[in-house]
Amino acid sequence: MTPETGSQGAASGREAEDREHLRTLSEQLDWLVTESLPREIPHPDTLNTIELVRLMNREDAGVAGAVEAVLPAVAEAVDLIASSFGQGGRLFYVGAGTSGRLGVLDASECPPTFGSDPSLVTGIIAGGRDALIRSSEGLEDDGDRGWNDLEEAGVGPGDVVVGITASTRTPYVLGALRQARARGVGTIYLTCNPEGMPGVEADVAINPVVGPEIVAGSTRLKAGTATKMIVNMLTTAAFVKQGKVYGNLMVDVRPVSDKLRARARRIVMLACGVGFDEADAALRSTSEEVRIAILMLRGGLEEEEARSLVDRSGTGRGVRDLLDGLPPACDADKSDENRE
Repeated sequence: MTPETGSQGAASGREAEDREHLRTLSEQLDWLVTESLPREIPHPDTLNTIELVRLMNREDAGVAGAVEAVLPAVAEAVDLIASSFGQGGRLFYVGAGTSGRLGVLDASECPPTFGSDPSLVTGIIAGGRDALIRSSEGLEDDGDRGWNDLEEAGVGPGDVVVGITASTRTPYVLGALRQARARGVGTIYLTCNPEGMPGVEADVAINPVVGPEIVAGSTRLKAGTATKMIVNMLTTAAFVKQGKVYGNLMVDVRPVSDKLRARARRIVMLACGVGFDEADAALRSTSEEVRIAILMLRGGLEEEEARSLVDRSGTGRGVRDLLDGLPPACDADKSDENRE
C-alpha cells in the first residue's frame, strides 16, 4: 500500500464515521417536537403576507399555555436561585445560538432593573461576545467548551447554572450541566421538548412544549419566545424574593439616564404619596438611591438612619420588611390614591 492509498483509506474511514455520526444525529432529531413537520399548520410559502403573519400570531398564542404547564418547575428553579443569592451565590446562563443570546439578554438587563452587581447574573454563549451578533453555531458541538467557559467565569459550589437548549441535545450545554452538577453547582435544564436527553440530570428540569415551529427547527420562534418568558421569570421572581421590589415598584433601579431619573422620581412619588418636588429633593440628597429615599420619606428617617438600617439588615431584606415597626412618615392611603 502506497502512502497515497493509505491517506485515501484514512479519509474514506473518516468520511464513513462522519456519515454515521450524522445518521445518528438525524435519528435523534426525528423525535424532537421542535424539529418535526407541523402537519396541521399551512405551508408558509403558500400564504400571502397577512395570512402568514396571522399564522405566526396564532401559533404564538399557545406559548403562554405551554409555559403555564411548567410553572411548578419554574417556581422550584426560582427558589433554588433565590436561595443561592441569599448565600452569596451567583447565576450563570449557558447556551448556544438563540438560547445563548436569550440568556445573555436576560443577564444584561438585571443590573439596570434591580441594581444588582453585573457579576451576579452572567450569560455565557458558545463563541463569546462575537456570537451575539454573528452566528457561531458550529461551536455548540464542543462538549467540553461549555464547562471550560463556566470555569473561566469563576463558577463554583453555591452557584446555579441554567443550561438552555431548545432541542435538548446541544453538547456545549449538556457538557456544562454534567460537569457543573458533578462539582456541586446547582443545575437547571431548560428545553422545549417533552423529554430531555438520556443521561442528563439536573436539580430542576423545565420543558415547555410549544409544539412544531411554522418553519421546522427554527427555535428562535415559539421556543425562543417561551425561553425568554421563563428566563425573565427566573430572575424577576428571584430578585422579588431578594427584596428588590416594593409593591410592584423597582426600588433599586439605577438612574443612569434622564428617563430612569424621571422614573426614579415617579417611583418615590407612588411609594410615598408625595409630590415631585419632595421626591426630587429626597433623591438628590441620597445620590439618586431610590431605596434610601423611600425609607426616609415613609419611615421618617434621616439619610444616615436609613443607610444604617439598610446596612444592618444585610442582603435580601426588602423595603416592606425594613419599614415594619417604623411609624410611616406618609399616609399609605395617599400612595394608593396616587396609583389610581
